[in-house]
Amino acid sequence: MRGKLDISAYLVLGPENVAGRSVGDVVAAAVSEGFTCIQIRSKVCSARELMACADEAARSIARCGASESVALLIDDRLDVALAAREAGVKVDGVHVGQSDIPVEVCRRFLGESGIVGLSARPDEMLEYVKTADVSCVDYFGVGPLHQTATKPDCGLDESGNVIVKTLGEIEALVAASPVPIVVGGGVKRGDLAALGRTGAAGFFVVSAVCAADDPACAAAELVSAWRTAQGPRA
Repeated sequence: MRGKLDISAYLVLGPENVAGRSVGDVVAAAVSEGFTCIQIRSKVCSARELMACADEAARSIARCGASESVALLIDDRLDVALAAREAGVKVDGVHVGQSDIPVEVCRRFLGESGIVGLSARPDEMLEYVKTADVSCVDYFGVGPLHQTATKPDCGLDESGNVIVKTLGEIEALVAASPVPIVVGGGVKRGDLAALGRTGAAGFFVVSAVCAADDPACAAAELVSAWRTAQGPRA
């Protein structure tokens, strides 16, 4: 899966995000409409509950016939990713932050075929992508584009201030980064045309799909808008 990683339409979710629906149903809605990467993220789930969410998501991806094209990642928890794999769940990798388990350790345990995504602090990201050894990293997650209630600590600097990313800053990050960049944080359909012009490899969302009245319809609209934004670049 690492060699086929597609982060163009990336959904992040946990049971606290799905408005009373099941994680599996929302994953199926997104994947069936063209989403290419799924990340399980929860700050309220136990390790076993995260494993169950990953299993549910993997089964939904399989029912969509997309197990070999849609990556399934776990946020922060390398232990959960490894335990889920041991239990037979097709987990493809992890997404971590600079304060989480080091990417070198993730790579060692996941092997060369595993996917490792990384977020860095927004006030340090440009310097980080210019200077860091990214040989263990497959992509960077960047944000927020807008302040978001889904993850209120997203984009905090050392003083606790939220730093949103401008399109110009994202374009500079894309130009400096040796690996692809996916952008999120309050992203909506109306952002995608401009975001596509930055050269970012994709967008990630939570609420835009998970909180929608019709997740499948919302997913389809987002994928269509992104593909339209990418059209002139193809």
